[in-house]
Order: sequence, then C-alpha cells, then structure tokens
Amino acid sequence: MWSSLNEWLWQERFWLPPNNSWTELEDRDGLVFAHPQDMLMALPLALALVAVRYVFEKFVGVPLSRLLGVRNQRKQPAKPNATLEKHFLSGGWKPTEPQMSLLATQCGLTLRQTQRWFQRRRNQERPCLTKKFCEASWRFTFYLCAFIGGVSVLYNESWLWAPVMCWESYPQQDFKEQVAHHVVTITLIMFSYSTNLLRIGSLVLLLHDSSDYLLEACKLFNYTHWRRVCDALFIIFSLVFFYTRLVLFPTQILYTTYYESIAQSGPFFGYYFFNALLMLLQLLHVFWSCLILRMIYHFMKKGQMEKDIRSDVEESDSSDGEVAQECLPLKNGAAHQPGAAPTDGPRIRATGQLAKGPPAAM
Repeated sequence: MWSSLNEWLWQERFWLPPNNSWTELEDRDGLVFAHPQDMLMALPLALALVAVRYVFEKFVGVPLSRLLGVRNQRKQPAKPNATLEKHFLSGGWKPTEPQMSLLATQCGLTLRQTQRWFQRRRNQERPCLTKKFCEASWRFTFYLCAFIGGVSVLYNESWLWAPVMCWESYPQQDFKEQVAHHVVTITLIMFSYSTNLLRIGSLVLLLHDSSDYLLEACKLFNYTHWRRVCDALFIIFSLVFFYTRLVLFPTQILYTTYYESIAQSGPFFGYYFFNALLMLLQLLHVFWSCLILRMIYHFMKKGQMEKDIRSDVEESDSSDGEVAQECLPLKNGAAHQPGAAPTDGPRIRATGQLAKGPPAAM
C-alpha cells in the first residue's frame, strides 16, 4: 500500500513539465543532479550549526556585548506562591481580570499584589538583554555570510541578472543550495531542490538574505542603546526590504515563474503548487511591510523608532494597562489624588505615605 501511494504521489505529470521524466534527473555522463535524499545532509549540518552558534555566542557575542556596554536589567523575582505558580505553569501567563480577582482572594493578596506577581514572574521567563544581543549577533553574522556567499557564487551566472534564463536547458546541472513564513520557505526549498529548480530557488534565497542581516544589525545597536545608528539602519533596512520584497520579488521572480517558466511547455500541477507557495510568500511580504510602515509612522510622529513589536520586552511593576493601585481614604475623609502635588508639611507627607499603602513583600 505504501509503495502504491508513493508511486502515485511522485507521478511525473504532477511535478515535472510535460515531456520530462525523473530519469532525466539521474546522474549520468559525469553530470551530477540534485536528489531529494541529499536534503538529509541538512540534519548533521544543522547540528554542526548549533555547535558553532554556541561557541560564537559564548566567545564572541558575550564579550562583544560587554565591550559595547550592554547591561542586563535587574529582575525582581516573584515571591514563591504555589497557587499562583500552578496557574502560571498551566498556561495562564496573563490571567483575565476575573481570574486575577479569584486568585487574589484564594491567596489572601490584593489585586495589585497579584498583578505584580504575574508581572515579575513573566519577566523571569524572558531572556536577558545580553542573551538577546548574542542571538541577534549570531543571526547578523549568519545572514551576512549567507548573502555574501550567495552573491559571490551567483555573481557570474547570467540568470542572476535575467531570471528568464532560469528555465533554459531544463533540467540543469547546478549547485545545492523564520511559523507560516518558515513553513512556506522550507517547502519551497524542498520542492525546488527535489525538482531541480535550483536556479530560481537560489534567486529567492538570495533576495531574502539581502535585507535580513540589516534587521539584525538594527537590533544589535538597539540593545546597545545607540539610537541614532539603530534608527538609520532601520530606515536602510526598510528601503531594501520594500525594494526586494515588493518590487523585485513580484516583477522578477513571480513574473518569470508564472509566465516565462511555461513558455516552452504547458502548465502542470507542480507549476501551480510552486506558484501558490510563492504567492503565499508574497502575501507574507505585504504583511511584514505593513508592520514596518507602522513603525516608520511612529518614527516620523515621535522622532524615534518604536520598539520592535516582535520583541519580548520586560514589564515594570507599574506597566500600562494594569489596574492602578487603589487609593485609600484618609482619616479626615480626603482622598489622595494621583498626580496631585502634596503641600509641604510633615502631616501631609505622612498621610501621603499612608495613602500609598504598605509595600508588597514579593
């Protein structure tokens, strides 16, 4: 049954252009073609990259972060509480207001103390600034090396400058080449490699690598608080991203895969499958571009770059969106108004301290 299903799935009429067969992709006469089993080499290579990344972050990333003045924020740990910890570990990182009130009652705490506990507990799970810097420095190095390597290998190839030539003399002898975005990208890589579409697959990878390293460089300078350099790099990244993803990708990549790829043959299932993945990838480009435009809008409005909306930033004990601490009435019936400047005098200062309530020991 498995062999029958496998034979049906890999029918030539599904994945190859008309008048082409899998036998044409077999090694012969000194020519070496891409084979699906070659991708198994990705497993040991991935393990090797994990080891290289560990060494890089430990011996390059950490010293570099210290040299550039990256400082971790002091995290105040949450006081041990079995009930709150159980709720937190069960997936309740951000309880709703009714849940928060119920948990406060069960633990004999005020609502504000319970909110503060969850804020501090969430902060404990977030990576420190040095860790973020090391990860960004590794990705910057990896993407930059991938882009430079891709350019150096493809620079003298005529089809780098004229994508229509990707379809000449198919099948060709050639070299081998982040959740929805990663799934589409991995599927595209597997499909293009298995069907020997190495040229167009290489162009797609190179086009994406052209802006990724700029984003990581922007994050590095953000972590070191070099705001001007960070803002300048973000503008450069945005321009490169918009041009490569919204101009080059649809006008060069999508155009040649949709029109020019079937100039010498009719459409087939693999043609529709490949172009559907590329169109989905283009939709993701539009989505990310909208987020970038939103950040640029805040930059133009406020004069500085908004925090990366994908970053996991730490919360302070007085984070926005949390319920403000309840004001306690004073003995004389007056209430302490938040933001009001207290008049001078020991009694006023004492009652002001009283209105703040007892400090939470967590």
